[in-house]
Amino acid sequence: MFFKTPTSRSMAFIVTCSLMAALQPLNGLAQTPAERDGQTDFDFHLGNWKSSISRLQHPLTGSTTWIQCHGTLAARKVWDGRAQMEELEADCPAGHIEDLLLFLYNPQTRQWSLNSAAVNDGVIGRPMFGEFKNGRGEFYDQEAFKGRTIMVRQVWSDITPTTHHFEQSFSDDGGKTWEPNFRATLTRAE
Repeated sequence: MFFKTPTSRSMAFIVTCSLMAALQPLNGLAQTPAERDGQTDFDFHLGNWKSSISRLQHPLTGSTTWIQCHGTLAARKVWDGRAQMEELEADCPAGHIEDLLLFLYNPQTRQWSLNSAAVNDGVIGRPMFGEFKNGRGEFYDQEAFKGRTIMVRQVWSDITPTTHHFEQSFSDDGGKTWEPNFRATLTRAE
């Protein structure tokens, strides 16, 4: 057999290829952290609930007058758990509220969209998008409010098997400050 002595150029190529191979993870051995599947994030919300609601009478005006409402809420799975449907009914001093909320999970983005409609207008509003981290769900969108565009945030927190908290806030300064305008404490109905 005849072997040629490697030139400096071919040696550099061999060294480069060896380094590249050494730095590449071996197939099946390198593990990247799996992205968290949030499809069951809202399972705590399934079932029947009593809802104690506080609504700010005039959001983004400096108002500090809160209106108390009491109602019931029912949430159920649809699409084999890839979505949920919530129906809320509440009585307030100003009248009766009936709302519908459709929760849709997107497995590609691993986020939920919250899509709401009120019985008085029968229109689905702009979806809010977000996810849960460390037991807290945060969802955002932008909406028109009294002739201006504001940011809206909804937060699900303090989750236990028998209670949880929901809060909606508005921001008219691009998210620098938030004014809560709707709070609900939910207690599992028997």
